[in-house]
Amino acid sequence: MQADELLALVIQELDDRKAENIVTVDVIGKSSFTDYMVIATGTSTRHIKALCNYVSVALKEKGVFAKGVEGGQDSEWVLVDLGDVILHVMTAQTREFYQLEKLWTVENIEEEDELEEEE
Repeated sequence: MQADELLALVIQELDDRKAENIVTVDVIGKSSFTDYMVIATGTSTRHIKALCNYVSVALKEKGVFAKGVEGGQDSEWVLVDLGDVILHVMTAQTREFYQLEKLWTVENIEEEDELEEEE
């Protein structure tokens, strides 16, 4: 399965299962281990675990298996490694604290500033 197809399936399943604030971060050229990161918020630790399980089951039906899952039953952050896509599902408080979107997009902001200065 192509990375774009995998990404679309993950996002659709998260949306169907009421994940909040779903964000895709394109890390092609920034990361050697994945192409996309999907970051979503769950309303509780139980919701987080359920979201990851639903995504895993939906992908298994398509013949795609997770390479690994980090985070347990009561975790505030669960990571599902799908190869070309890495899924992060967190509580709102954990997401605010770690700010993964900023971590992986800070280089783009710096590059844009450099381009503006050159003009």
